[in-house]
Amino acid sequence: MKENFFKYQAQTTNNPISLEILRASGSYIYDTNNNKYLDFVAGVSASNLGHNNKKIKKAVLKQIDLYWHVMVYGEFIQKPTVKLCKLLSQNLPKLLSNTYLTNSGTEAIEAAMKLAKRVTGKSELIAAKNGYHGNTQGAMSIMGFEERKRAYRPLIPDIKFIEFNNIEDISIITNKTAGVIVETIQGGAGFILPEKNYLKKLKQKCDEVGALLILDEIQPGIGRTGKLFAFEHFDIIPDILVYGKGLGGGFPIGALTTRKKYMALFKQNPILGHITTFGGHPVIAAAAHSNLKETLSSNIMSKIEEKENLIRRILKHKLIIEIRGKGLMLALILKKPDLTKKLVEGCLDNGLILFYLLFEPKAVRITPPLTISENEIKKGCKIILSELDKIEKHVH
Repeated sequence: MKENFFKYQAQTTNNPISLEILRASGSYIYDTNNNKYLDFVAGVSASNLGHNNKKIKKAVLKQIDLYWHVMVYGEFIQKPTVKLCKLLSQNLPKLLSNTYLTNSGTEAIEAAMKLAKRVTGKSELIAAKNGYHGNTQGAMSIMGFEERKRAYRPLIPDIKFIEFNNIEDISIITNKTAGVIVETIQGGAGFILPEKNYLKKLKQKCDEVGALLILDEIQPGIGRTGKLFAFEHFDIIPDILVYGKGLGGGFPIGALTTRKKYMALFKQNPILGHITTFGGHPVIAAAAHSNLKETLSSNIMSKIEEKENLIRRILKHKLIIEIRGKGLMLALILKKPDLTKKLVEGCLDNGLILFYLLFEPKAVRITPPLTISENEIKKGCKIILSELDKIEKHVH
């Protein structure tokens, strides 16, 4: 299988982890040699309720018995899709009442970019330096990391960049601006939190000049920070909310939610303003609805802060400069970039899955399933500290 993996399947790096997966359950992944790995990544913040969750599985199998794909998005009334959109609306501010379901977070970003232009009649978009919103050409155009995009130019014009948390840069937003798009918590940059009411000031400026504030919650959304969406921590409401990853409970999905009157613009001048064949797929929607319902009805979110504090208390080491992020969206910032590879590979050899961040070479992500137990957290942190001790000895 490994030989075929490299021969027939495209890779995105020269050295993929190449773990051959047999099965997964709860907080663990098993390889074909039946080695057991504690998962501190959760499919990059996607499998929020752990692997092979029984309630999600039941919802998926029930829907498969009825029907799966029957028509392109938005034409037929499909119960799981409608139920998901309704549940989202019931748990969001009233201004965020209408949801468009897509196949991925990136596709939802593309729709949000288009919608900002339609609503305002303007073309300029402003994004954040070191921001990441996906890899299609539209999403890449608002990626604030030139090294990753220069090989694909020309990209979409009329894009400007501001520095996240820089209050002075807000003046770059003007009457020409259609939309400002930022991550509520910057992901690829190293899990950077907004500071000093930054998001509120950003929203105030957008309101002043008639621009829309688009918040990308593809990574921190659906309970990862201890609230359903991270913007709830910062006392603002975006004009367009974009999310994905954790919504599907391990199944592929993205979504954008905004005012109904804004979303209605996709229906006219021209009609079919944003279309998708598989967005809102009933089986995926059934999985997402089950995942969301469980996240809302259980005590999962109420325990996130406690789990975060446990990780922060345990993970103290000379090689760790700081732990950034919020909830179970945490990044270990190590003293030097070359230490991250050693830590990730060393932990994998000892049964713990960690991973990297896109733009911060000193960062190692900790984004386990939200259902991870305290004992599993302690076990994983013990492996990390043990590996850091080995690395420190080797360095000296």
